[in-house]
Amino acid sequence: MNRMLMQGSRERALLSRAGILADLESVEAEALRACSTVITSASHDILFQEGEPGVYFYSVLEGYVRLFRLNGEGREADIRICEPGDSFAECLIQAGGTYRYGAQSMDNTVLARFHIGKVRALLAEHPQIGTAIMRSLSLHLLSAMECLANDRMQTAPQRVAHYLLANCVEDGATTASLRLPFPKNLLARKLGLAPEALSRAFSTLKAAGVTVRGRFIAISDVNMLKRI
Repeated sequence: MNRMLMQGSRERALLSRAGILADLESVEAEALRACSTVITSASHDILFQEGEPGVYFYSVLEGYVRLFRLNGEGREADIRICEPGDSFAECLIQAGGTYRYGAQSMDNTVLARFHIGKVRALLAEHPQIGTAIMRSLSLHLLSAMECLANDRMQTAPQRVAHYLLANCVEDGATTASLRLPFPKNLLARKLGLAPEALSRAFSTLKAAGVTVRGRFIAISDVNMLKRI
């Protein structure tokens, strides 16, 4: 299902807080919103496949989207997990051509879908939109470089510890906790780990005071986790 963004709608409010619109003035934000429609996608639906014509880019309003590559033997590699507020495929505004990867919803997902041709036509009149898109792409690049560095420099337990420390809420002097916003298999994809490698990492981190109960994770010694 797809529909226009209506004034006062919940989706419109969510999009206003998305990274790609967050720093735009009202005129530019409204011009960019006018190029979009809201679409909904069920868990595991394919939004597009690698090699298809790049007609749209997307911003996640609710749910999660997995970006992936597929080789000729049917093997898949996860590239990125997009969360609410993230955008993807906006590189095609300038690069054009076809999608460089596939995109799949990993939850019941709500997205804003922007028509690339219409957005491209706005850039001369509204250069601030181009600046916002360039900022979004720069953040993607920095994130990709950080992910690549972590993959090459950190063990699986270190990757998990880094994620926990970046997302936990401190409950006391040395204790903290968090509730995963998605299932652990999606966390494994986000961290570039196989599910069994994630399980082994959590087992290793038990000695550092990490307790896992479903999606809830308790940390009894933040300082020990930092040392890891």
